[in-house]
Amino acid sequence: MLNAIWAVMILLAVIYGAFTGRMSDVTNAALDSAGEAISLCFTMAGVVALWMGLMEIAQRAGLVGKLTRGIAPFLRFLFPRIPKGHPAEGYIAANVIANVLGLGWACTPAGL
Repeated sequence: MLNAIWAVMILLAVIYGAFTGRMSDVTNAALDSAGEAISLCFTMAGVVALWMGLMEIAQRAGLVGKLTRGIAPFLRFLFPRIPKGHPAEGYIAANVIANVLGLGWACTPAGL
C-alpha cells in the first residue's frame, strides 16, 4: 500500500511539473535528492558499523549479558513467549538499553 502512495505522489509531482512548465525543476529536485540519499547512505553505513562494532565488544565483554539479566523481568513481561536464555533476549535488551540511554543511532544496529 505504501508503494502505491509513493508512486501516486511521484506521478502527481511529474504531472504537475509538466502542466506548469517546470519539468526542469522536477528533474533537478530528483537528481539533488538522489545525491543526498547516497550521501546519507554512506553516513549511516559508517555510523552503523561503528555501533555494531561497539555492541560486539560489549557482548564479548559480557556487558550485554549482565544488562540483559538486569532487565530480564521487564523483558519477560513484554515478551512472554520468548524462552528464557534465547539469544533474542540479548538483542532486545541491547536495543532497549540503547533507547533508555539515549544513544540514538546505536538502537538500530542493536535491533538488527
